[in-house]
Amino acid sequence: MKFLSCLISCLVLLSCKPVFEEPVIALDAYKIEEGFTLELVASEPLLDAPVAIDFDNKGRIWVVDMPGFMNGETDPIASIKILEDLDNDGVADHAKIVVDSLVMPRALALVYGGLLYAEPPNLWFAEIENDQVKNKILVDSLYAPDGNPEHQPNGLIMNIDNWIYSAKSNFRYQKKHGKWIKEPTSFRGQWGITKDDFGRLYFNDNSRQLLGDYVLPNLLIRNKFYTPKEGLNKVLTDNQRVYPLYPTPVNRGYVKGVLDKDSLLVHFTAACGPLVYRGNNFSDNYNQNVFVCEPAANLVKRNILTFNGVYTEANQAYQDKEFLASTDEGFRPVNLSNGPDGNMYIVDMHRGVIQHHVYLSPYLKKKSKEEKLDSLVDFGRILKVSKAGVQNQIVPDLNSLSNEALVNLLKSENGWLRDRVQQLIILKGDKSTITLLNDVVQEVQSPLAQLHAMYALQGLDALSFETLVDIAKNGNSEVGAHTVILLEDYVKKENTDAVSMLFKELIGKNSITLDFYLSAVIGNWATVNKETFIPFIEILSAKYKNHKIFQEVLVSGFSDANVDLQKELIEKENIKNTFLAEVLTKNIKQFEDKKMNALYVKIGPTKDARTNGAHLYQQICAACHSSGGEGIEGLAPPLLDSEYLKSSMEKLGLVLLHGLEGPVTINNTVYNFNGTMPGLIDNTNISDNDLHDIINYITSAFTKKPSSLSIEKIKKLRNQKSKSGSEFTEGELNALFK
Repeated sequence: MKFLSCLISCLVLLSCKPVFEEPVIALDAYKIEEGFTLELVASEPLLDAPVAIDFDNKGRIWVVDMPGFMNGETDPIASIKILEDLDNDGVADHAKIVVDSLVMPRALALVYGGLLYAEPPNLWFAEIENDQVKNKILVDSLYAPDGNPEHQPNGLIMNIDNWIYSAKSNFRYQKKHGKWIKEPTSFRGQWGITKDDFGRLYFNDNSRQLLGDYVLPNLLIRNKFYTPKEGLNKVLTDNQRVYPLYPTPVNRGYVKGVLDKDSLLVHFTAACGPLVYRGNNFSDNYNQNVFVCEPAANLVKRNILTFNGVYTEANQAYQDKEFLASTDEGFRPVNLSNGPDGNMYIVDMHRGVIQHHVYLSPYLKKKSKEEKLDSLVDFGRILKVSKAGVQNQIVPDLNSLSNEALVNLLKSENGWLRDRVQQLIILKGDKSTITLLNDVVQEVQSPLAQLHAMYALQGLDALSFETLVDIAKNGNSEVGAHTVILLEDYVKKENTDAVSMLFKELIGKNSITLDFYLSAVIGNWATVNKETFIPFIEILSAKYKNHKIFQEVLVSGFSDANVDLQKELIEKENIKNTFLAEVLTKNIKQFEDKKMNALYVKIGPTKDARTNGAHLYQQICAACHSSGGEGIEGLAPPLLDSEYLKSSMEKLGLVLLHGLEGPVTINNTVYNFNGTMPGLIDNTNISDNDLHDIINYITSAFTKKPSSLSIEKIKKLRNQKSKSGSEFTEGELNALFK
């Protein structure tokens, strides 16, 4: 009997799956588009101010937290963790720490079998074994500048071209043959970056919800002496309207036009975290729609992309409503991700105040205290958006799949799976997959699979000239565009006859997409055989004479080694007096003056002006005026709403340069301290640029109207002395600025 009793107990224990206590969080305050469901995937206490996620080859979520935001930004209190759902109920119940003791980490990406993450100023790569760091490598010590986390590079998105791109940065990264490569790219956006199926990149800044490049990355900047204007960082929609569900405090809410008559936010003020949806669980009309976060108004907007040749346009999907909006004041969506299950995931920082103190206006400070938003900390959520009635896909363990199964997944309708499989094939480096990939690149009925297979072959150093020529002839225009770009690896004299025949055939298809990418590479081919390829330049330039972007892309294909060829082109009868001649002339002048595109001069990102001003203020001024500008009794008067910050900026400049002595009147209160405020004119460590930045910061932080003073004016004010030759008095200043 004793044995039987023990056996029954063991069977009962084995039959019961583990049950863990999880926070019950209602989502009643959230209104989502009809036909969709919103579910909680993870929350506090497992999360604290999450800012980015990625999924591993098993479909698990890796998340980076930023608990130090405005609350310990120099403290090593952040971490990167794996969320685990041990009872398989769809909600995370455990978090496995992978990297801890981090200071304000910004982004992560699971690439090359490891973890790439940003911890300013560094970009790190950690080799991972059994979910733990095996070895850590410093990829870039200049990835991000010190300063405001709102203005530091982030994103780390692996594109179809096997390069990793960031927002708020003009560098891209790749690991090739065991070595990390860093090279310049176009500067993009502020917080968050995404891509479409073709490989174009999208981003935004606070007040403009969606920006993007019309063309594939780096295509327009290969000519180091030319700076294009027509195809990069384009505003894809002028419609910045938002439709929040309730009045929300925003930083410049006191400014006319920011809020409507019902105190609702009118336009984007904190756009971030854009995502091109590339899953396969939503209906077809959602494919490649762009979703954008607006955490200041607690909503996520949906935009519909339209492609017109080489141009891209976006339009809001709805008027007078949003895809997702909430009356939960803590809902702060800051990032969006496609999931391996075909759904969309929302990273909710879930904080009361997300406006950094560097830019925090007195108005929002007051509002936040009144509504107790400043006390809403130590939270964080991951939410999942799925189509109602659509069964979640089973996420395969990619690590366990055969090469044949992996290659077959390149045909998946799920963009996340295609992306990850492409990289996994390259990482494994198994040459037996080459034959399988070469079969896929010939399947013209699967153009997306063709693209991924091509770049997988490129990553394996197995993409042949003959294969590319064949694909270009038979594939659609987008596949052909990529093959034309990839053919640049074969710019050699012996290949010019075959390429000339191919280009003639492609131009004959009369596709604006193909013509554009042909225009991008013609210059390189003309370098090795000008007699054959200059006629193509003339044809394409004339055909698209009213498209400035075509003339720019033609010039982008020229290197500094073919200036003579450019001069020869300018003299061609049908190119004289055209926009192309104008662009070529400008490029030649830039080359002769040795003035390179600024992207090729920078060695790393720079601080924004107000961040630098904030640091200087804390170092020089806060000890007397306090960090919040309230002043310190017996030491210095307040700066909040001070007349000195709202009147003439030249007056403020004189005070900063030469100092101030005697009684000071602020808001009708006289302050008469024993000491004087010393000027900064003799401080050799403070430049005119620094003074400019300090003024930008203090007028932004402590008044309702940010102001500035030009560096040229600051230089002149250095020579404007007081009667005593030292500090000014208030009387003197008032007489100068009546």
